[in-house]
Amino acid sequence: MELAEQEIPLGEVTLRRFRGEADLPEFFRVIEESLEHLRPFMPWVAEHSLAKTTEFLTERPGLWESGKDFTYAILLDGAIVGACGLFRRDDTPENGREIGYWLHPAATGRGIATRTAGALTEQAFRLPGVDFVEIVHDPANHASAAVPARLGFTEYLRRPAEALAPAETGEELVWRLDRG
Repeated sequence: MELAEQEIPLGEVTLRRFRGEADLPEFFRVIEESLEHLRPFMPWVAEHSLAKTTEFLTERPGLWESGKDFTYAILLDGAIVGACGLFRRDDTPENGREIGYWLHPAATGRGIATRTAGALTEQAFRLPGVDFVEIVHDPANHASAAVPARLGFTEYLRRPAEALAPAETGEELVWRLDRG
């Protein structure tokens, strides 16, 4: 099976495959500093802990090798400023992938999320059999909505979703880009 690139250079930004526990101290610190920024729309923040972050990093190699989830540290000038992933949920058709991303609040507003999502979209279309990429977010998360709009994704679907984070509305907005 063809796998995604391990490192994707994007100028001063680099997407790098997580290196397991070697990334733990820096990644945990970035999450800690980002909690209030992430809390409104990221349900996992409610259960954030060192043990959960360790578990997350420990699971990455197996998910990567299976081709189900390619998760990257987002680096700005060599320092971790967030995370992103290209993955297939259990209910995603085999020919589709989804992109997710989050940034430390000090790294927002610089186009990093847009460049990240663009690079992951390119990676997705290099994988065999992938015909579409989706970005899913709560409609109230306007910062997340700006990313797929800039990249030429179109609103594909609105669907009910359990509101698990404080600012979630109980709906998901799905953006889709088909292989061109």
